[in-house]
Amino acid sequence: MNMAIIGAGKWGRALKHAFSDRNSVVISSRRVHELENFVDMDEALEREYLVMAIPAQFVREWMRENFTDRGQKILVAAKGIETESGSMLNEIFQNFLPKERIAYLSGPSFAAEVMQSLPTALVVSSQNQELARKFVSALPSYIKGYVDDDVIGAESGGAYKNVIAIASGVCEGLKLGSNAKAALVSRGLVEMARFGEHFGARKETFLSLGGAGDLFLSANSILSRNYRVGLGLAEGKKLESILEELGEVAEGVATAKALSYIAQSQKLYLPIATEVYAMLNGKDPRKSLEDLLGKSMEELRGGLDV
Repeated sequence: MNMAIIGAGKWGRALKHAFSDRNSVVISSRRVHELENFVDMDEALEREYLVMAIPAQFVREWMRENFTDRGQKILVAAKGIETESGSMLNEIFQNFLPKERIAYLSGPSFAAEVMQSLPTALVVSSQNQELARKFVSALPSYIKGYVDDDVIGAESGGAYKNVIAIASGVCEGLKLGSNAKAALVSRGLVEMARFGEHFGARKETFLSLGGAGDLFLSANSILSRNYRVGLGLAEGKKLESILEELGEVAEGVATAKALSYIAQSQKLYLPIATEVYAMLNGKDPRKSLEDLLGKSMEELRGGLDV
């Protein structure tokens, strides 16, 4: 396949490494990088297949300023929800090209391990199954690819798991133990599924690689940027300081804000996401935990599944 990776961060470079195994691949970004096969953006956009690995919060602006529809097929490799509008990425991309030419990549995949060609399994979701199979066929031998059509489920899982990972990092940083973390992550999975189903996702999607698989990875490893954000919050650090030390985009920070907005506007019960957003805005992590447990007990007394 004649392919271009858009975005030269760690994930973009990892995808370039992976797709170069079987395809003709170039890479481009706003800033010039000393990378093999790095080209300017105009040349990259001439390719038939584009892999979008730019942060979710910049997608709309980037597409508006750079994209010209030449019939390209796009694989969206970003994960997140736009803060300003609460829009999922599929809603944004469909403003610029037909949904039949868009696919979405999900599943547990740290960039560092993909760069090492370690075994990985991913899902390509699209309403165009032929396109999804095309992208799966382009994956290297060490990445097992699956095809699915639940785009909303893939997007919900990919975005939400980053927020739960922040909460899990807080849990670890406060040394609350494995029992507490397991409870948090499992309830996070329920919350993620509740959110996705509200927007039309299938429940079983959240038990797959793009749901539980991605969540368990991000919520249990220091390799996760969002998990490290949670560790920093537990240490009492300010968000600005944490992000400066991180030196990378942690999508869960912006997504937590978007989820808090959606929870209020759609009247959705998203307790973990709501508390994560509160912690990111200065609430004491221990107080958040107390409030979270308190809410759960109240709901349990009411006989509700929370």
